[in-house]
Amino acid sequence: MIRWVVVIFIGLVVFANLLPWLQKLGIGKLPGDLRFKLFGKIFTIPFASTVLLSLAILLVAKFLK
Repeated sequence: MIRWVVVIFIGLVVFANLLPWLQKLGIGKLPGDLRFKLFGKIFTIPFASTVLLSLAILLVAKFLK
């Protein structure tokens, strides 16, 4: 169980760092993504985008197997 929590956390960190480039494609602006401003800095928690990309990767992996 703890392994999945660590994997999801690492995925969110990687996704959050790639978010400025992915926002140009429209990813990170889905209805389930949280954006808030704290101390003058904008923080984004991309829940819906992470699920969408995970499903896309899962489908690609299933078809390549």
